[in-house]
Amino acid sequence: MIKKALTIAGSDSGGGAGIQADLKTFQELEVFGMTALTAVTAQNTLGVQSVYPMTAEAVVKQIQSIGEDIGADAIKTGMLFNAEIIEAVSQSLKYYQWNNIVVDPVMIAKGGASLLQLEAISAMKRFLLPISKVITPNIPEAEVLTGMSIRTDQQKEEAAKRLWDMGVENVVIKGGHDEDKNNSVDLLFDGKEFCRFTNKRIETKNTHGTGCTFSAVITAELAKNRSVYDAVLKAKEFIQAAIEEGIEIGHGHGPTNHWAFQKEKWKGVRR
Repeated sequence: MIKKALTIAGSDSGGGAGIQADLKTFQELEVFGMTALTAVTAQNTLGVQSVYPMTAEAVVKQIQSIGEDIGADAIKTGMLFNAEIIEAVSQSLKYYQWNNIVVDPVMIAKGGASLLQLEAISAMKRFLLPISKVITPNIPEAEVLTGMSIRTDQQKEEAAKRLWDMGVENVVIKGGHDEDKNNSVDLLFDGKEFCRFTNKRIETKNTHGTGCTFSAVITAELAKNRSVYDAVLKAKEFIQAAIEEGIEIGHGHGPTNHWAFQKEKWKGVRR
């Protein structure tokens, strides 16, 4: 049976992040990808030039088109932009009783542009997090959501607990912003245990879309009925390959290489 994943996110005209990164990732992992567009961005490796949000009604209509015909085995949310869209999306997800919901709380683009209005943060915590299976913030995003500073491993654990207390089933705090210069450590908390996923840090400026891609892998694997642990492990392996075998495009923060993981898989390098 064909597995299907829906991404509810913004468009990146540069192709490195947003729904473009999600669809590339779904395709690489042999999952049929669908979209509900929340905003159009004029964007490249140098930054975000403009953002043109959709109306909440337009976003809901797209979700309805999927829900009333094709269905979805897993759903990912990315850039939701404002409180109205967040509330409308949350209501739609509950209506269709979709359970495999992965939230990538996109707030700031690589170039520094804000991709989430401030009033939307409380809406995310109120409406979206309590129905989510997995949330995948980086450290700055986790700091905003929890209201605490995260500098140490103990603080990362405390932030994960606070996010779990907001109703999320599983919390993954990514380690890309860790102060450790040698390794990147992602922390998974399921309400009972902490699991750490460690990879060697790669020094490169070409990391545009890593967060989108990471959460898209988790979404695709959940669509295939994988456990959260196995989905995060696959995401860590996928994004490591995508960064290690980077591609040089543009003059700023270039994208990751979405075909690197499968390329190495067929070589027998990765499982």
